[in-house]
Amino acid sequence: MARVEDSPWAISVAQIASRAGQSKSVDADFPAPSGIGDNIVGIKEGAPVHVTGQFDSIVDGLIFTGRLVAPFVSECTRCLKPIDEDWPVDVTVFFPYESAADKNTARGGKGKGGKAAKDEEVEILAGEDESEDTYPLLENGAFADIEAMIRDTLVESLPLQPLCKPDCKGLCSQCGVDLNENPDHHHESTDIRFAGLAALKAQLEAEQGK
Repeated sequence: MARVEDSPWAISVAQIASRAGQSKSVDADFPAPSGIGDNIVGIKEGAPVHVTGQFDSIVDGLIFTGRLVAPFVSECTRCLKPIDEDWPVDVTVFFPYESAADKNTARGGKGKGGKAAKDEEVEILAGEDESEDTYPLLENGAFADIEAMIRDTLVESLPLQPLCKPDCKGLCSQCGVDLNENPDHHHESTDIRFAGLAALKAQLEAEQGK
């Protein structure tokens, strides 16, 4: 069975756990988990994600505040040029300590007054809306596994329509020329209302030239 400490995303926080007011800095690379986007817009599995920030210990858990920087791979939705750049995202998440009630529920025990653990589960589920950016600590608070944090944070931040630059001009709709490199490019257009007259004119000129 794999040990928690062997996970590439596990960070030891035992030295600050349950000691409010303590901090632990993080400045390291972690492999990008799977499932962050796709081959068109995303971050490749295993690519180095640089994580900087710190864990701050409070009474009921650890707060991590920092920044993730990942190599973003995509293509511009206007000019189709490949995009390969660092993608920075700020993050603040909470790692709560496991309470005695949580442990009792996990063991299938009962609460005070003979209430079944199921009643306690209802209370826990009722607070789920407040724990959207919450991740569990492992091994009785000794480790914080940031795999899910990295995945969730980067997935939510990926652009739906990536651009190589904010003012990208895109491609010519008629011939596909890159308008960023040829800003003066244009096509002579003929009003379709006079297309028939133009064809007749060309025919008459051809007949006169015979």
